[in-house]
Parts: sequence; structure tokens; C-alpha cells
Amino acid sequence: MLTTRPLLSLTRASRLYSSRRHAISCSLPRSSTSQFRLSSTLPDLPLFRSLHRHDPASTAVVHSVSGRSFTYGNLIADVLRSQDRLLECAALGSRNAAVKGAPVAFLAENGYDYVVTLLSILACDGIALPLSPSFPAGELRYILDNSRTGLLLATQRYSKKAHELLEAQGDLDNTPLLNIFEKIQKGADQPPQLQFGNAGDPRGGMMLYTSGTTNRPKGVLIPQSALSAQAQSLVDAWSYSPSDRLLHLLPLHHIHGTVNAILAPLLAGSSIEFMFPFNPTTVWNRLAAPFLPGNNKPQEKITFLTAVPTIYNRLLSTHASLPPQTQEAAKSAISPQRLRLNISGSAALPTPTKAAWSQLSNGNVLLERYGMTEVGMALSCGLDFADRVDGSVGWPLPSVECRLFDTDKNEVIQPGQEVDKDGHERVGEIQLRGPTVFKEYWRNEKATREEFTEDEDGKGRWFKTGDVAVRRNVEGAGLGSQEWCSGPMYFIQGRKSVDIIKTGGEKVSALEVERELLSLPQISEAAVLALPSPQWGQKVAAVLVLNPDTTTKPTEAPAARKKKSWGIMDMRRALKDRLAPYKIPTEMRVVEKGLPRNAMGKVNKKSLAKLVYADMLE
Repeated sequence: MLTTRPLLSLTRASRLYSSRRHAISCSLPRSSTSQFRLSSTLPDLPLFRSLHRHDPASTAVVHSVSGRSFTYGNLIADVLRSQDRLLECAALGSRNAAVKGAPVAFLAENGYDYVVTLLSILACDGIALPLSPSFPAGELRYILDNSRTGLLLATQRYSKKAHELLEAQGDLDNTPLLNIFEKIQKGADQPPQLQFGNAGDPRGGMMLYTSGTTNRPKGVLIPQSALSAQAQSLVDAWSYSPSDRLLHLLPLHHIHGTVNAILAPLLAGSSIEFMFPFNPTTVWNRLAAPFLPGNNKPQEKITFLTAVPTIYNRLLSTHASLPPQTQEAAKSAISPQRLRLNISGSAALPTPTKAAWSQLSNGNVLLERYGMTEVGMALSCGLDFADRVDGSVGWPLPSVECRLFDTDKNEVIQPGQEVDKDGHERVGEIQLRGPTVFKEYWRNEKATREEFTEDEDGKGRWFKTGDVAVRRNVEGAGLGSQEWCSGPMYFIQGRKSVDIIKTGGEKVSALEVERELLSLPQISEAAVLALPSPQWGQKVAAVLVLNPDTTTKPTEAPAARKKKSWGIMDMRRALKDRLAPYKIPTEMRVVEKGLPRNAMGKVNKKSLAKLVYADMLE
């Protein structure tokens, strides 16, 4: 039975917003002690079937700092409770507050509340739309307006932010119903008679918005079937198991943080330990804790770590500042015997970072993979260390079909045709199909149509990723340690539009040049991009962050120099034995405070070029 609180909240919200937006608020209790009806039915979908099969007493979610822990039994019960709350809230709203097949936006901190909210929306056959609390209100309001979501959920922590969104300028005809829910203090027990209802024709799933580097962000609709396929593919490839504990350090409005680090481990019965926002010292202390002598607070060891290169770089740079005892315990914690799997993704992994991590961990090798919002993970290196080849993202994952398409010749690069008659590697666009691929760009039929291409084989359309790669056989790799790890490996060359530089009739991979620049001790960060050139069409340019321990800025006065300054000629001399002459940057500019990156460590090169080389783009 509902309490009277919703009616009071509706009245209060109506007075608050009626003069501007006519928005209403629905504040239903979220705690496990509330009195409203508790359902015992979940949709008959692979994820929920798996949750029910797991040991209800095993740990599903842990909050690292507070130590709050929730079992799989707690999780199922709270998802059912949240499912009811969501349906009750929608029933109090207008016809725009639908759940089934409709976007439901939510703001929640990284942890159990986020997991329960995500799963409860899926259980209602809604489209889960996670919002980043770090985004300004204007950007979030664009997402709400573009998605036409009728429901906005928020924890108490983000109630102020949620109200700001309702007050922000936007689509006046589409102000969602707001529900501020209470934090779950203690998970309920799993109901004894859980049932599974016929899922019918599922219309729900998850929607994530692209970063919008070239146009306004687009909503990527990933249906329930694709979410299941993506998660199952990773469980098969990376061998998630109930004995795994994954340390979750990532934001939750990206595919990496949601599918790789929530849905896949939940499908396998693993434990997820949330630690966000990222702090390198805190992470080291947590990794080291189980191996510190005399530790009176026993903690489970971390067996699974997935992160972006920026996180690994910060861990590497702070390790030496730890107390000696913690340093040794941390090194033991990330050794291959303790840390079963360490994965790097969402941005290119510099060779020095990979090598330094391997040295610090006594031989653990970072696994690289390739994915994007529209397809989840598509390519991956294997679990065998021999299958983790430097610079490669491996092979197509289970259930993923992948091909390279030569856009210049308008043809598929067939196996065995990776090199042309002149001995040059052929660069092709990565195109993908299979059950892991998204359905559509939300309310954008034109963009959806443009990003897919049909195949004459009649087996379905291919998604054009916009990323380009080469395929090459690597001696000693792909020898059958995993069935899907075989044949030539893929090496990403970059984005078709910004990372392939055409200079004097030659093609240059910006990522290849960046990899070589980052191997130089004088350089701590590098971005390589194209600038217009009347003589060559395009020329190769670099934006660098120099290592202060080995260089000074070229502009510093002689009296202020403590070390030899390092300029463009030094860079070119350092690269002459590493790269062909046409690949070596002819322009170089230095920035002081690091390259601007998004939450997943990626650099928007078009914006960077306008910022740093504005005088050469006029």
C-alpha cells in the first residue's frame, strides 16, 4: 500500500513548477522497510535467470570505502522492490511517464543504488538511460529533451542536480516526472517464490549517448538482446566466474563501466567492488590490503581490474610514493598469481605504460581490447600472455563478425589480401555485425541509415565503425589457447576522419606515431593530428606534454634552464630510426597542463587542433 508521501510531493512540486514547466515530483520510499506491494516476478531474460541461479548468499556488490555489502539475494529482492516503485511512480504521472519501451533517465552514485536502478528499469522493459552527474545541466537537459524521457530518477545526493535539470531551458512540452528515492541501507531478503514471466517481445534495453565529437550527441539504443549478447560474449572470452572480484573505478555513463564492469560480472556471479571517484593512493591501499602483514581487517583480494590507460599511468606514477611495506604488498597484489586479469581500453595503450606495468607486477601483461558504444566490445586479445601482442586489439570476440572494408577501392579486404601488390599493408574500415550490435540511433533515422551497409550475402547489415585498422599474422600468437583467438590480428590505426593522415600520397597512422613518441623519455603525453599543407595536402603535427625531469620548454630563457631544452629537431632526430621520414611530425607544439581528455581518457583532436594550431588553420 502506498504511503501518503507521494501525494504531498505531487502537490508541493506542482506549486513549485506550475508557473514555468508544469513538472511534478513523485517521492516514493526506496528503503527495504517500505510498505508497498512486493512483486515476485521478473522477465524471463538471460540476465535475470542468471541472477536467480547464483548463490543468494554470495556477494554481489561491495562499497569499498564504507564496507557495505549486498548479496545476490539482496539484489533480486531490491530489484523487485524498485521495479514496483518505478511502476507505481509512472502510474501517478502523465501519459508521458511510461516505462515499457520508453527511456527512463537516472542520476545515481556509483554503487548498489545504481545497479538496482539499472536492473529494475530493465525488469520493467524500460530503456535505462544513465546520466553523468559531472555533466553541466545544459548538456543533461539536451539528453532529456532529445530522448523525450518521461521519468527522471535521482538519489538524494543528486536531488539538487535533478531539480536544476527540470528548471533548465529545454523542450517545454517534455518535462519528465521526477522521483527522488532514498538510499538503500540494507538489502531485503530474496523472496522465496521468485517467478519468471513471459518477456514477450522485449522493447527495453539501455541507451547511452555518444560523446558528440563531430555533431550533437546521439542516443544509442542497445536492446535487451544486444546487452545479453555483449555480456555473454565477454563472460565466454574473459572467463568471469563467481570467484572473481572486480574493482570498479569507472564512470557509469559509458559502455565500459556498464557492460564490461557490471552486466558481465553479474551474469557470471562475480563480485563488484565500487571505488569511485578514482584516487591512485586509495586504489593501491585497497589492492595491497589483503597482503599487508598484520592486517586485522581481512579483505578479499582483487582478481579483475579493467581501466583506461590514464588510470594505469597514474597508478604507475604514484606507486613509488607509497610506504615501503605497501609498495611490496601492492606489487604482490597485481602479480599474475593474484590479479587474474588486468584490462586496458577506451583509448590506445602506450607501449611504455604496458611495459612499466608488466615490470612492476612481475610479469602481468595488460590485455587490450576494442569496443564502442554502438557495439559493446568487438575485438580483444586473449587470456594467454602470448596472445597479448603490443599494439594489437586481437581478434573478433565470440558472436562478433568483423571485416575490413577498403573505402578507397570500395571492396572488402578478404583474408589473404592484407598486403597490396606493392607490399603495402591495406588499411580498411572496421565493420561489424552480429547480435551485439545496437539497434538504432534514437529518433535519428538518417544517422542510423548512414552508419549501416547491407551485404549481398543476405545475412544482415554491417555497422560502419569509422575506425580503421590493418590485419597481420603475428608469430607465436593465436595458437589455439582459446578457440576464437586465431588467424591474423587487428591493429587499430585510428579514426577514419582524424587519425589517418594523407601526406604526399602516403597514409600515416596517427596512433603509430603517438606510440613511438610516447616511447621517448622526454615525452609524457602526445597527440598526433593533421594540418593542411599546400604542398603535401596534409602534414603531420604533434601536440606534446614534455617530461619535466628530462627536458625544459624550448622557450625558456638560458639563465632559467636547468636541463637542455628539447625542441622539434630533437624530436625528429629521436624518431629518424623509428619511423619513415614522411611519418615524422614536421610541426610540434608543447602544452603545459596535460592534454584535455574526456572521462574515458580520449582526446578530441579536432578541438585540440583548433586550440593549439589556431594560427595555422585560419
